[in-house]
Amino acid sequence: MPIIVDGHNLIPKIPGLSLTDLEDENQLIHMLQEYCRQRRVAVECYFDKAPQGHPRIQRYGQVVARFARPGKTADDEIKEHLRRLERHGREYTVVSSDNSIQVAARAARTRLVSSDEFSRDLQAVLRQRPLKNSASEETISSEELDMWLKAFGGDPNEK
Repeated sequence: MPIIVDGHNLIPKIPGLSLTDLEDENQLIHMLQEYCRQRRVAVECYFDKAPQGHPRIQRYGQVVARFARPGKTADDEIKEHLRRLERHGREYTVVSSDNSIQVAARAARTRLVSSDEFSRDLQAVLRQRPLKNSASEETISSEELDMWLKAFGGDPNEK
């Protein structure tokens, strides 16, 4: 069952994320990737305008980030998507606590989950397998690096 997420509506509901953080969207996408992997679902996450120089639609595995077109909001884009579902609405879940999105989701006959409720589910999934961050990822020793460079024809002195 594909999930449609109102990204900026969900971010403030997740402890540690804030709309004032420049990386808030990337952090949410990273969390949603793990959620999708564990729950075996696909997510379309909508945000207001894309960062300058970035495409409006970006794919991250089972997560598709969709940024609103110029002159539109993420809410406008979600409602437009819901109108296009026609009889397939029952196959989707919408995550938002925004009243206008909830009205459109009900009209499309989708399953509706509040941002608070989804945040609790997301956190439970992430507690099962915490996200890796770059500081905690394993590194290789200089001896291992030398071995790999030698094996693949690199110069061990050019690290």
